[in-house]
Amino acid sequence: MTPQDPAPGANGPRPLDGVRVLELSQIMAGPTAGMMLADLGADVIKVEKLNGGDDARGYREPRVNGVSAPFMMLNRNKRGIGLDLKHPKGRDVLLRLVERADVLTENYRRGTLEKLGLGYDVLSKVNPGLIYCAVSGYGRNGPLGDKGGFDLIAQGFSGLMSITGEPGRPPVKPGNSVADINAGILAAFGVLAAYVQRLKTGKGQVVETSLMEAALQQTYWHAAIYFATGTTPGPLGSSHVLAAPYQAFRTADGYVNIGGANQANWERITEVLGHPEWKSDPRFAENAGRMGNLPALVAEMEAVLSTRPTAAWVEAFDRAGVPVGPVHSIGEALSHPQPAARDMIVELNHPRAGRTRALGFPIRLYDTPARVTRPAPELGEHNVEVLLEAGYSAEEIEQLVAEGVLGTGSA
Repeated sequence: MTPQDPAPGANGPRPLDGVRVLELSQIMAGPTAGMMLADLGADVIKVEKLNGGDDARGYREPRVNGVSAPFMMLNRNKRGIGLDLKHPKGRDVLLRLVERADVLTENYRRGTLEKLGLGYDVLSKVNPGLIYCAVSGYGRNGPLGDKGGFDLIAQGFSGLMSITGEPGRPPVKPGNSVADINAGILAAFGVLAAYVQRLKTGKGQVVETSLMEAALQQTYWHAAIYFATGTTPGPLGSSHVLAAPYQAFRTADGYVNIGGANQANWERITEVLGHPEWKSDPRFAENAGRMGNLPALVAEMEAVLSTRPTAAWVEAFDRAGVPVGPVHSIGEALSHPQPAARDMIVELNHPRAGRTRALGFPIRLYDTPARVTRPAPELGEHNVEVLLEAGYSAEEIEQLVAEGVLGTGSA
């Protein structure tokens, strides 16, 4: 049975309604995990340090009416408090929040929260069902377990930069923060797996991933080659390490991606390009020959492809059933009607930034769809309501503010 196209309701249930997450992580990997959980309905409370909050708030450009666009992108659907965890009463506040939490995420170096008396050994005694998710640079054991990490460093360490770019050129980083983003996805995946297990046993556990592991996971094909042959693949531009033609080709007005990853598609390509004789050319007849003669293959194909614009070739290859697509800029991709049709462009009203756009949730659940309903919080915006829910009185909250345990800001 083919499912009907979902019509996400404005007020319907979401899969993680009722799940509470304390987000102590910042910048990108941890907040990506928190954003995905929040989109699915979890009540994600972002616990930020005072005097600036999440370091992403300090990214000065681009800003929208003074508000960091990167921060807004990754922190929608969350509530926020500003809390000094170094203050004894700040520690007490977090422990009170942990009592009612299902998940806590953090991306401190190993030992940092332990020094504050907030390690998993302490938190799990307060709440044995707590799922404690840690994202680090290299993982929390091994020779680099104490080392911090950044996306760029993880991409270089994992070999990703050695396989990116054109042959003979300096190492190139993939244009996106692939280690950070994938680490956030893996963290959310691990949290959900641990939550399913907790439903069975009632017990929480530690969930851990790292930027290194998130980057290494992206090398499946290349790792397979290394394990099988002992050789290390190098950069191939946009071409594929196992099949040809499978890359970007120059056209009269730009580039087009053509996916000839199997023999049937290759034979269709020869017909579209008007060179059916390539099917029997010993250089190109089989995939092994095409891979061995890739420069010649690209030259022959681009001699034809450069005679017409990208749109014309997309239409021609689509008619023939060959996987094909334009090489868009980010703006072109976000302006195309397909992402909008898939609810991948959402709008939010921020109290200072005004009407803003963001990327939507990339998974569709037909009965309980994710929703984006709340803009990123101001620093400490929800101090009062979160602590009232935790059992503090209004007077106690005022005292915590007066003592500098709680704070607000607009960075």
